[in-house]
Amino acid sequence: MDRLGRILKTIGLDHATASAMGDTKHDPNTATISSHVLDTSLGTPGKGLKMALFVREGNGNFSEISRHETNEDGRVKDFKPIAAGVYKLVFETDEYYLKQNIECFYPECSIVFRTKLGEHYHVPLLISPFGYTTYRGS
Repeated sequence: MDRLGRILKTIGLDHATASAMGDTKHDPNTATISSHVLDTSLGTPGKGLKMALFVREGNGNFSEISRHETNEDGRVKDFKPIAAGVYKLVFETDEYYLKQNIECFYPECSIVFRTKLGEHYHVPLLISPFGYTTYRGS
């Protein structure tokens, strides 16, 4: 098995599935987003973590457009298609850690990002009680 095959097997994919994912076409009139939360302090998906999606209005203020909760795998895939613009995801980390009787330093994590039409944006969050990081995923 080649290196790519071993990596795909580790994350539960095969070459055909990975190839099909790469051929996904996006609606040129909308943008799409997904998110994934990993709790690096536990080495597990951040399941049951609530988040809200906001859009920046013309006056610079953000307005909430939807609420979500991560699934057992720490993922949210049910965001509706969005327009081009500036968005903010707010992750409710305080509630997530309080359920585990863990005090955290950041009660919420906000990620502000820009979208263009015809693109998919995966917005992952890596969390621990005392830190977080993000990047543009694929």
